[in-house]
Amino acid sequence: MKKRALKAASVGALGTVMVLAGCGTANTNGAGGSNADNSSGSAKTVAARQVAAPFPGAVPGLPKITAPAGFNWKQFAGTHLTFISENTPPSSALAENIKQFEKVTGITVTIEQSDLSTVAQKVALDFAAKSDKYQVIYPDPYQMLAKYSYDYVDLNRFNNDPTLPHIPGGLNDFITSQLQVDGYMGNKDHLYALPYDCPTMILFYRKDIFDNPKYKAMFKKEEGFDWTPGPNLTWQQYYTIEKWINQKVKQGVIKGVKYGAGAQAKQYDSLMCDFSNVLAAYGGDYFKAPNLGSIGTTNPGPSLMNSSKAIAAATMYKKIVQAAAPGSTSWDWNGLAEAFAAGDIAMAPEWHEFASMMENPAKSKVVGKVGFAVLPRGPVRSANIFGGTGIGISKYATPKEQKAAWLFIVWATSPQAQYMILKSKNGGETPTRYSVYNLPEIKKGMTPGTKESKEMPNLLAMKATLEAWKPQNVYMRPKIPQWPQVDSIVFTELSKMLANQETPAQAMKNIAQQSNQLTGN
Repeated sequence: MKKRALKAASVGALGTVMVLAGCGTANTNGAGGSNADNSSGSAKTVAARQVAAPFPGAVPGLPKITAPAGFNWKQFAGTHLTFISENTPPSSALAENIKQFEKVTGITVTIEQSDLSTVAQKVALDFAAKSDKYQVIYPDPYQMLAKYSYDYVDLNRFNNDPTLPHIPGGLNDFITSQLQVDGYMGNKDHLYALPYDCPTMILFYRKDIFDNPKYKAMFKKEEGFDWTPGPNLTWQQYYTIEKWINQKVKQGVIKGVKYGAGAQAKQYDSLMCDFSNVLAAYGGDYFKAPNLGSIGTTNPGPSLMNSSKAIAAATMYKKIVQAAAPGSTSWDWNGLAEAFAAGDIAMAPEWHEFASMMENPAKSKVVGKVGFAVLPRGPVRSANIFGGTGIGISKYATPKEQKAAWLFIVWATSPQAQYMILKSKNGGETPTRYSVYNLPEIKKGMTPGTKESKEMPNLLAMKATLEAWKPQNVYMRPKIPQWPQVDSIVFTELSKMLANQETPAQAMKNIAQQSNQLTGN
């Protein structure tokens, strides 16, 4: 989880996918059909007849990995690639299955995993030296893509090359908003990465608490509204619920939890993410420029953090955290997930990928008791922050390494690889591909109690996550070169606010002033 760190399981889920596609549409070429007509929108991609690649694991219903007839998959044999990545579930799953790729291509791959800050530092040093120590890179949109976009290969060059394999299913098979934030910078002239992972914050809640008839009726009688988590719940109501549960726990009325809510409010990137959900729900954002969180920009314009919307969001967020479990100001996403899995908390905004942890008896005391919903609404909307990243290629790699890396990326981001990762015991990452979510077994896995949900527990969070990915619900933080520094400003001032060293208005004013100085506005 980088910043860490998919509604119905039938036609409804597909309908959500289609809405998410925006101007694009889900790939519907059919089971295992040719993807050549949809690879890049260029006639160049159909210059050669496409034949299926010899990789194991092809899945009926998913676009196949293909190459031009006669393509020699071992032409780069002996090449060694190093893929540097944050320590994420998909990279662990790829490492577990890397022999599949190496056997077909003769290319060897080392997958080096570390925390995101370390990855960003190593990539920055590699780019500064114009070295090719890392040929394949996990370019976080905010720390490594926005700032160093010109250090990556334009992947259109390979995807439009009629002599090379193309993206299985085409670019249109990726979730549209995720392709924009992971793949482009400033404009769509160059494609720097392909979507790889997709963590998104949604609401985790204890079904055994919220579905309890006694508690539910008691709450409605005392507070006057239905407390069921979902799209109609507001942040003000969330605050009321957490205080009410705290009170009833102390009175011995509610058992099975210790606190009404938890937060990931440690002075860290997690605090910025946690707050951003409330900020955007109140109609606020960090800067004025358009396309901040999609294709990004080098000129974000003036800060909006001293606006009345931002101050109102900060005021509400401070109240929410002050009423949350005492450990909240020391928890990042991992600490919050562990507290929730221990049974201590009734509800919490958390990255959807932690769903599998909640269903693991070795790590969780709340197996089968967790529900998922979009985050509460503010005066404007529900806002659910996205935190995904793609895979790109360093332009300092040799031409041979770049083409070898392209083969790796085609395989690693293919629908069949994402299906493999989803089912991996060491993975569990949810796909970035429409075609995977269209599979009948994947839709079944979104329903609790099914065989598929037990095999792929992260799917239990996907009804809520698919809803969170709708354009009106998803939130993308600013993708600008200065974001790492802005992020630090934000969580530093928010920490002061939570410690009562500053008022919400003072904290927002300080964030605005420092952000404007940093960006030259």
